[in-house]
Amino acid sequence: MAQTDLAKGLLKRFDRLSAQRQNWETHWQEVADYMMPRKADVTKTRSKGDKRTELIFDSSPLQAVELLAASLHGMLTNPSTPWFSLRFKDDMENEDEAKEWLESATDTMYAAFNRSNFQQEIFELYHDLITFGTACMFIEEDEEDLLKFSTRHINEIYIAENDKGRIDTVFRKFKLSARAAIQKFGSNPQFEILAKKDPYEEVDIIHAVYPRSDFDPRKQDKSNMPFESVYLTEKGEELSVSGFREFPFVVPRYLKASHEIYGRSPAMTALPDVKMLNEMSKTTIKSAQKQVDPPLLVPDDGFILPVRTVPGGLNFYRSGTRDRIEPLNIGANTPLGLNMEEQRRNSIRNAFYVNQLMMQQGPQMTATEVIQRNEEKMRLLGPVLGRLQSELLKPLIDRTFAILLRKNLFRPAPEFLAGKDIEIEYVSP
Repeated sequence: MAQTDLAKGLLKRFDRLSAQRQNWETHWQEVADYMMPRKADVTKTRSKGDKRTELIFDSSPLQAVELLAASLHGMLTNPSTPWFSLRFKDDMENEDEAKEWLESATDTMYAAFNRSNFQQEIFELYHDLITFGTACMFIEEDEEDLLKFSTRHINEIYIAENDKGRIDTVFRKFKLSARAAIQKFGSNPQFEILAKKDPYEEVDIIHAVYPRSDFDPRKQDKSNMPFESVYLTEKGEELSVSGFREFPFVVPRYLKASHEIYGRSPAMTALPDVKMLNEMSKTTIKSAQKQVDPPLLVPDDGFILPVRTVPGGLNFYRSGTRDRIEPLNIGANTPLGLNMEEQRRNSIRNAFYVNQLMMQQGPQMTATEVIQRNEEKMRLLGPVLGRLQSELLKPLIDRTFAILLRKNLFRPAPEFLAGKDIEIEYVSP
């Protein structure tokens, strides 16, 4: 089947975005090797279920990643406490009916979040954010659960910004089994040939979502949405063309340089210390082994080889000689190695704010000290949380609100609210 102009243009854009991302891939691979081995398949092709900890001799960096991810989850989107509320931009505090409607709408949204797979997917997103500096979640409508969230692996995602520095274009390259591709896209000669040979043979699919250049807001049909969505095969055959009323991806970055598109993370900051710590641990382990089970000095002609070092082992030597087997004292200074390792661990903890996020063991603190520690925590994480509000929480809540509104899940709004703008207030810790 011949490529259409649309497919040719999209493949060219995909190649361009792929080239822009190349430098990042080796960086992501190295960070994942040491701090998130379960996702360490960016440039390496790994088989599912294989061991991935061959480079790791000290697990404290992995624990630091887990702690910061859990802390962000608890502070920003905790399932047990409210983390956002809705209010009108205009002063309508006296309107009881308006407040009741907003409270009802907020409750509906919380119920939809709790009913869906939101909590496990957002926790996965925090892991990606802290490790790779860029994370991506796809939000779509679901007939059964109303909403469906899926955090995509960084190796699938290619992004571009608009003039305001916001992500408005996502290309995603992923694999589907031939059987699943037929279920999703319908009959296709290429997929059917593969499915007859092996229904679980995987094919590469490209999904492009970007702003439609010829969008006409007066038309409400499916082929005229603000964002165009196109599925292609790797060879450029169109599988599906549709659209979204809102951008369906949220792509937060942890920290970002003004001239870069992808984000940088605390894991990238800690990477030199993490690599050094693992090398130190390897050396200290060797040193300890030599002291516990030292090399032996054996006279060259006094003993009959091999030397047996097992319990109860017998070693024969020539009678009349005074030669003995002696251990080689290497004079290793293990405490120095352990002290240097602890210095590296402290640097890694600082990069991941471990000491600020964890209450330190010690004497009982007064209520004032606890409040001051919490304020210090907020000051340190404030800039990051600000970026996450604009790049993660706001688009996430906007998209969710719009989906629920289209499904008529909110109760009818009072007439005097027509045309009023709603804004989000964040009420998490």
